[in-house]
Amino acid sequence: MEGSEMSRRRATSAFLAIGTATLVAIALTATPATASRHHTAAKASTTTGKAQLRQVGPTAVTLAPSAISHQGSTSTPACTLPDGGTISVYHCYTPQDIRAAYGVDQLPNQGAGQTIVLVDSYGSPTAAQDLQTFHEQVFPEAPAPDFDQVFPQGNPQFGNTFHGNGQSGPAAAANWSGEATLDIEWAYSIAPEAHIILLAVPPAETLGVQGFPNLFKAISHEIDVTPPGTVFSMSLAVAEQTFGGAAKVQTARFDKVFQKGNTKGDTFFGATGDEGTANVSKQHRDSAPYSYPTAEWPASSPYVTAVGGTQLQDGWEWNPSSNQPWTFDSAGNINGYNMPYWQWTDGGHLNTVWNESWGPIGSGGGQSVIYPKQSWQTDTGYQGRTIPDVSWNAAVNGGVDVYISAYPEYNCGQATGCWTIFGGTSAATPQVAALTALADQARKANGMDPVGNLNKLIYQLPSAFNDVLPVTEGSAPADFKGSDVQPDGSVTTVPKSVGDLVDNQMWMDDVPGYPTTTGYDLTTGLGTPWAPAFVSGLLTVG
Repeated sequence: MEGSEMSRRRATSAFLAIGTATLVAIALTATPATASRHHTAAKASTTTGKAQLRQVGPTAVTLAPSAISHQGSTSTPACTLPDGGTISVYHCYTPQDIRAAYGVDQLPNQGAGQTIVLVDSYGSPTAAQDLQTFHEQVFPEAPAPDFDQVFPQGNPQFGNTFHGNGQSGPAAAANWSGEATLDIEWAYSIAPEAHIILLAVPPAETLGVQGFPNLFKAISHEIDVTPPGTVFSMSLAVAEQTFGGAAKVQTARFDKVFQKGNTKGDTFFGATGDEGTANVSKQHRDSAPYSYPTAEWPASSPYVTAVGGTQLQDGWEWNPSSNQPWTFDSAGNINGYNMPYWQWTDGGHLNTVWNESWGPIGSGGGQSVIYPKQSWQTDTGYQGRTIPDVSWNAAVNGGVDVYISAYPEYNCGQATGCWTIFGGTSAATPQVAALTALADQARKANGMDPVGNLNKLIYQLPSAFNDVLPVTEGSAPADFKGSDVQPDGSVTTVPKSVGDLVDNQMWMDDVPGYPTTTGYDLTTGLGTPWAPAFVSGLLTVG
């Protein structure tokens, strides 16, 4: 597919994620109808048959209700939500599912005495009550949450009322509320005894750099007032090129904050993004997709552990026989799911690189143009710092359950609250941060210092990770002549179907990706941590 159609897909890709470019959520009108869903990357209902795009945030649109609302022909839903609502083709996971899939349920420690700081613009006006609902309805066996939300520069939450649009104010606060809610509920899912702090700072970091000074001032203060060994999760990102010619000067200033925290024993995590290598520039109100592979910051900072994405297929395996996810009416409007694309087989356990062609959305990763290769990295050939360092489930088809009542008209399409599912490297990052809090708990019990800069340790522990390998699922034809960047800088042609999960090039996009390989790669890093080996391994190094 070439020309105008490729350009149309490219433009859609550029606007599928929330303003952080690291969050993708899907919310569907479910059964029963009272479980109305809305999300920041795709909203669905059965009330319209016309495909539309509606901008949600400064760099985000919601996929039209008709695009993903139809229940399809499968008789068994892929997902049953905690309130009994069902979703036909998107699978979903509870805390118990994820904890079992990554071995977290085999650990005796649950984060007692540890602190997790989640950095999010605006925060959420209903954060505490939503986390409590999440605990009561899906994770009641865990202790009650130990949670605080702090506003170092004032409470910007606008009375939980959504109106207007733009990069700031109530519209931006509503947009960010889903990110904040996802972060707190899923950090709690991994480390339920940890003290969780939601650090809410205006203005929004909206795929630009204007919000960074306030964010880093707040982060620096939290470093000063929290205990040694605090872990910070940042589900926000900009392409390195967004800084322009002053990139090294500006990032060096912010890196001093990370270095201060590392010296204290703190650990920082950054999401690598949800658009593979096809990131978007943002200079004030002017934005456009880059025409070449880019990596995102702060994930690319050597003082931050970069978290990429995988697709966890646990209890099911995708089995596409078509490359086309939608059906269309005679006018060319999306009117339903094309089930040969979405079909799956029951059973199995597979962890693939995250690359969902229906979005297209997938794991960010690549080579830094700001930082040289670090001494602790073990990949070969690439000259710059490469990301991600690690990965975790980030898929939307295979997303995580979230309860939200913040800005309900915006997030749920009704006046109370709803269960929905979220994905993105924004989902992966707080979970890996919380797992590291469990490791810090174990290190403290063994008389060791906290982890600090995790990157210097994990490359010594390859056996603590499950390698993510390239796979082909289903029998769809290899219609896409894709391309990947090799370590020597050459670009090779890669014919692909949607089921060829072999890189992080976005479907039908002309920006090359990076290949998923045996061992470290620029799509999933070292792989996904196996919790028992990850925690025990961190007792042997540093």
